[in-house]
Amino acid sequence: MTSNIVDQNDEIISVGELNRSAKYLLEKNFNNVSVIGEISNLSRPSSGHIYFTLKDEDGAIRCAMFKNRNINLNFQPQDGDQCLLKGQVSIYTARGDYQLIVSSIQPAGSGNLMQKFEELKKKLEYEGLFDPKNKLQIPHSPKHICVVTSSSTAAFQDIISTIKRRAPSSQVSISEATVQGDNAHVSIINALNRIMKFNENNKNKIDVVVLTRGGGSIEDLWCFNNEDLAREIHAFPIPTISGVGHEIDFTICDFVSDLRVPTPTASAEVVTEFNFNLVDKLNDLKIEIHKSFLDLTENLNQKIILLKTKLKSPNALLREKSQKLDNVEILFQKHQQIILSNKKGIVNDLYSELNLKNPITKLNNLTNKLNALSEKLNLMLSQKINNRRNNLDNLQKSISILNPLSILDRGYSIILNKKGSAIKSSKDVNKGENLKARLSKGTIDIEVK
Repeated sequence: MTSNIVDQNDEIISVGELNRSAKYLLEKNFNNVSVIGEISNLSRPSSGHIYFTLKDEDGAIRCAMFKNRNINLNFQPQDGDQCLLKGQVSIYTARGDYQLIVSSIQPAGSGNLMQKFEELKKKLEYEGLFDPKNKLQIPHSPKHICVVTSSSTAAFQDIISTIKRRAPSSQVSISEATVQGDNAHVSIINALNRIMKFNENNKNKIDVVVLTRGGGSIEDLWCFNNEDLAREIHAFPIPTISGVGHEIDFTICDFVSDLRVPTPTASAEVVTEFNFNLVDKLNDLKIEIHKSFLDLTENLNQKIILLKTKLKSPNALLREKSQKLDNVEILFQKHQQIILSNKKGIVNDLYSELNLKNPITKLNNLTNKLNALSEKLNLMLSQKINNRRNNLDNLQKSISILNPLSILDRGYSIILNKKGSAIKSSKDVNKGENLKARLSKGTIDIEVK
């Protein structure tokens, strides 16, 4: 008979639960550790992940570096390499394997360089070289852009093509420099000095400087961590953009420049952003203007069609004007009668007043004024009536010209049958039929033979 090793109050958990609890504790307490050792048993399956063992003389640990982390590696780790790793300790719960999930890796020889980098970074930051208040404003629309790099690099070609595509009106120059090697920082400083001299002697001054190169190892990019170069950039009077390496790469130049961008191409996009947006706005405006023009044309066409429907024939217009003239004449006659009636009333009132007061002098004066007003009124009315009659005569002459009977004045005649209808064809008459020819003046009787 065996005794029960588990007390009544003990919590019993599964293997999976145990592994998950251990994983949680390890990831919480060893979240960001740095480990140095030798790589062995390295494998690269088709998934893109990297699996290997990191060992030293005292122990070993399984390591996994997933594809999203190793895709931007600037070197290929191999078995036997001494490397410095950073990552999180975890457990693969399916098997209970204790492992290191690697976030970054570099050759162990780079460790001293990283230490120097951090020391210089702290020193310059303490001196205020990274202070944002010291940074210059990058111009929105630079007319002259100068690139400090090697003309043989792919980074330079990317920048040139990007600027020409996004801001074709901007001028692009290069101040040639070596961007890798022991004396590369001196070459870059000389390139900056040449830019200063150019601006002193030329009117088309450089507005912004782009310091750039492609990615590489920390050793490849080390010239951009030089203290002399950093101080030169900090004191440089022209706005400077640092576009060195890839997004994960940082150099001292990134911190002292006026703007840091993750890649060379990104630096070209930054300096041309305003121009590129302006081109987009102009294209949108062009489309809007074209649409407005089409809308305006359509509206005008509709108005023309509407006006065509309102146009009247000449005869209808003439009849309308003649009728309006008659109405005006009738209106004038009515006004004349009203005015005469009013004046007669005034005269009667004056005579009544004279009879009451017997003012002989006033009577004569008023009589003279009345006569003058009456003459003036009659003259005005006569002139207006004559004008209207003249207009009517002109209209009647126009109508007479258009009258088909007016052709008789030129020697033509109209042949009428006994019903008074016009004969249009010889087939419409019979032999012996009596007809009448209407002339301009009088008529002639005709017998068909």
